[in-house]
Amino acid sequence: MSTGSKLKYVIELQARKQGSYLVVFSIIMTVIALGVAIGFSYLMSSPDGSGMLYLATGAPTIVLIMTALVTVPMQNAGAKMTGYIDFVKALPVSRKLFLIADVGIWAMVTIPAIAISVFVAHLIFAPGYAISWNIIPSFVLMVLSCFAIGYGYSFVIPAEPAMALSQLIAFTSLMFSPINFPIERLPGWVQAVHEVLPIYHMAEVMRASLAHTTFEARPISYIILGVWTVVGFFGAARFLERA
Repeated sequence: MSTGSKLKYVIELQARKQGSYLVVFSIIMTVIALGVAIGFSYLMSSPDGSGMLYLATGAPTIVLIMTALVTVPMQNAGAKMTGYIDFVKALPVSRKLFLIADVGIWAMVTIPAIAISVFVAHLIFAPGYAISWNIIPSFVLMVLSCFAIGYGYSFVIPAEPAMALSQLIAFTSLMFSPINFPIERLPGWVQAVHEVLPIYHMAEVMRASLAHTTFEARPISYIILGVWTVVGFFGAARFLERA
């Protein structure tokens, strides 16, 4: 059996396992994205162009984080506890194919939510989108870094702490991460932490991709996301390759 045929088999296996839940997760992510882009606007007494642009460009980043850093690690933790990961390891295919197939399936779940949130925000607020020519490679980098970190930590650490960490990420990304507001509003030491962690840089790259005439991402943001991508997938692959 060729590698392409094996990959197709693993994709079908994972898609059948998730089944209709993938549709449910896609709907939930759409609601979350609209909640950020529209619901958070009610926190402002009079949303201006800059504030709305932060919300409108932050919603897609929230979708990626909630999918790759919260939902997928929860799913992986459950799969480890029920023995499904051991079943995957026993399959006569490369374990890296499982990783490629799963990332591809979950990445597809995020696309409708991101597209709908951008479209609806444009219709309601016209916040000032200006799509950059590099949005596709930037989106691929953000997807890879998000899922690499999600798979990496959920495979490397035990299931229960991984589930707890996913909830902590969900809370801190919404409340204390400079996704929907400028980083300068945070205390200096929190800014320093975010300069090392990936979430701020994901938001920077997303903003620069969706509104390049207003925002600009520094080269260090792309480098840090690249480093986190390599580290995350290395950890996940090492776990899957262990007997």
